[in-house]
Amino acid sequence: MTKTQKITAHLPAALLRRACAATGKGVTETLRLGLDLLAAARAQDELRGLRGKLRLGIEIETLRRDRR
Repeated sequence: MTKTQKITAHLPAALLRRACAATGKGVTETLRLGLDLLAAARAQDELRGLRGKLRLGIEIETLRRDRR
């Protein structure tokens, strides 16, 4: 089982209602989803920052031929 932490947060009621309506889930699951999306966006930004800085030993044409 994943370790959890109970928190208290003061959130705008309208924002919480809209978020729950968008997910179709309850408060806890909606907040968990939002936090997961925020963490994923940060990871994507970090990966984007590496663009052009890594040298790969495989040519793009070789990769394309392997897909066929």
